[in-house]
Amino acid sequence: MAANSCPTLNSTADMQAPTIEQERLVVALGKLDRPRPIPNSYWATGYLLACEYPWHPLDSSCTKLEALLRAGTRTFVDLTEDGELSPYEAYLLVLARQLRIDDTELEYHRFPIRDRSLPESVEHMHSVMAVLRDNMDRGRITAVHCRGGIGRTGMVIGCLLVERFNLTGEEALQIIAREWQGVAKRITYPHSPETPAQFAFVREFQPEKVCQQLVF
Repeated sequence: MAANSCPTLNSTADMQAPTIEQERLVVALGKLDRPRPIPNSYWATGYLLACEYPWHPLDSSCTKLEALLRAGTRTFVDLTEDGELSPYEAYLLVLARQLRIDDTELEYHRFPIRDRSLPESVEHMHSVMAVLRDNMDRGRITAVHCRGGIGRTGMVIGCLLVERFNLTGEEALQIIAREWQGVAKRITYPHSPETPAQFAFVREFQPEKVCQQLVF
């Protein structure tokens, strides 16, 4: 795809973050009408995008990274392990400059989780939640991804929905299941998260403030 056929470049600089109650209503009703930047992606909230790994070194066309940047994404949360795939952080900065995006607006965070596995601790997931919460509160669009955008990504999205909107884990998983129906790879991978343990992690997840209240 040629660069001039990509979606219009958006900026989050002047966007005002909605209240949590407004977000909750939109998510609960399935009213996330933003187009999906890439086929294997979905909007978990108006400011949180779940997707597959957005970079391949042989992709010289209108890349997935470019599509995400043009959709307004300014924060990238990478759940892959070091060395699992070709890194894209340096290329992200180059691409941003080509698109005339101030590269100081960009944030890249890595919270490695082994493929088809769980985070090393609940505290590890709380650290991911803190970054997502901070970016959503600032009205920044954030893309969360692992390798395929299925297991680790679905688990993180589920935990965020539990924490952000005071949902049960089961309610969060139902929202993911609904949005997953629009993802291109759903025919091959019908469920997100991917493993029974990841589903159980979301169902049992407690936000950090709740966990702190339980400490005596």
